[in-house]
Amino acid sequence: MKSTPTPSEPAGSAVHPDDPDAPSTRQEETRSFLFLTVVTAPVLAVVTVAGWGFVVWMYQMLSGKLPGYTP
Repeated sequence: MKSTPTPSEPAGSAVHPDDPDAPSTRQEETRSFLFLTVVTAPVLAVVTVAGWGFVVWMYQMLSGKLPGYTP
């Protein structure tokens, strides 16, 4: 008869590293929140504004319609 060693923590524990369905810890949630608010949101805002500026610039270059320009 084979005996399997019992882990010190049960499989459903939050600190069990082999269980992908284990709930996250407060430290992981805080780290994720800070990453989203400090890095992701500003980068997404800059990329959105820069992308829109590029679209407007390309439209003006290709259409020849510049605002405030009267020949």
